[in-house]
Amino acid sequence: MPASASHKVVLVALGGNLMIAIAKFVAAGITGSSAMLSEGVHSLVDTVNELLLLYGLRRAARPADRTHPFGYGRELYFWSFIVALLVLAMGAGVSFYEGVMHIRQPEPVARPLMNYLVLAVSFVFEGSSWWVALREFRARKGRLGYFEAFRLSKDPATFTVLLEDSAALLGLLVALAGLVSAQLLAQPVLDGVASIGIAAVLSLSALLLARETKGLLIGEPAHPVVGEAILAIAAGDAGVRCANGVLTVQMGPSQVVATLSAEFEDALTTPQIEACINRIEKQAKQAHPEIVSLFIKPQTAETWRARRHMIEAEGRHRAP
Repeated sequence: MPASASHKVVLVALGGNLMIAIAKFVAAGITGSSAMLSEGVHSLVDTVNELLLLYGLRRAARPADRTHPFGYGRELYFWSFIVALLVLAMGAGVSFYEGVMHIRQPEPVARPLMNYLVLAVSFVFEGSSWWVALREFRARKGRLGYFEAFRLSKDPATFTVLLEDSAALLGLLVALAGLVSAQLLAQPVLDGVASIGIAAVLSLSALLLARETKGLLIGEPAHPVVGEAILAIAAGDAGVRCANGVLTVQMGPSQVVATLSAEFEDALTTPQIEACINRIEKQAKQAHPEIVSLFIKPQTAETWRARRHMIEAEGRHRAP
């Protein structure tokens, strides 16, 4: 996804969450609702998260230099992981604490109509932000299912906002259920129960975010189509006898480093092999501009297979 699209998604979410957080805190202060206070904390955490994502996007866009020859793309993955930790530690933690305190010392919610109005306005803002993020995510995922696209996505800015907004909408429904049941049943303790429900929603979303961003941070392969394209280009070159295999690493949302194992024709001279490598690299980068570096190793198919078998055997030996 282009950087401008990611910025758009994050900026829309930032503006909406900031206004919603202010409204929720004002309503919580006037009415004394525990669920509304938890929702205010939720929106405040989301606002901070969007600021961190914008910072990560700006840092990740810096060009490669001597200290980071493959660029700074993983900065975005780092800040996305921090976002996941903030959602879990601050959002879920404060909501759970507030819910427990309200259950221990329940108090009736004053002026409940204000809470309902704030929830309705929040739903409109959160829904608008969610729709923008969903539209961009759908444009990117193609024919993939939503869960599969989430697992394969290399742009955490968009799927983080989409997951945050989905959790926010679900949290609003939990808060509404808590407020309505507390009022109709004259059981103010249910308002505190709703806060704990919001904490559970935030914890689940934080764990999902942490799992996905951790994989990106420590190094995931690029989408399979990138490796398949490199293999097809190499196999179609007259100077290559056999294209053995490709290994890729995603360095950022639009940065991929790849290595190709290939066996060249015996009759080629060193300059001809170099020219062949240059052709493959040029075509690969034209097909997939996200490839920032392609390393090609002359290697027989037997050596490649032996090396792969050794790596797989080590992996099975280390597996618990």
